[in-house]
Amino acid sequence: MKNSIFIWIIKLIAVVILVQTLYFKFTGAEESVYIFTTLGVEPYGRIGSGIIELVASILILIPRTTVYGAILGLGTMTGAIFSHLFVLGIDVKNDGGTLFILAIITFLCCAYLVFINRNKIFGQIKLMF
Repeated sequence: MKNSIFIWIIKLIAVVILVQTLYFKFTGAEESVYIFTTLGVEPYGRIGSGIIELVASILILIPRTTVYGAILGLGTMTGAIFSHLFVLGIDVKNDGGTLFILAIITFLCCAYLVFINRNKIFGQIKLMF
């Protein structure tokens, strides 16, 4: 029982972080436009990553598809972390590194969800062959 509560807390942390950024991406907030302009993928990268994060959030909340949402979230956050490290910098527009820290937290939550559900991935691959 305690383990399932912990897993739901991990899921909710990842989903809340992913969903709260959607408003900024979909409304074209100054920070989001700046980030994706700097990366050279504005507006398609901003909107596309928002759609991927929305899909990942929904999949994470559905127990049968949690691992797939976590894989999507893991991939998206890997991109975000690398963007911060190699292009944007840790502190974007004087945010004190908040976006970077949120990307790391989401990455860790998604990595944990993939790890604890890894048998589902391999089990379904075996069913395909």
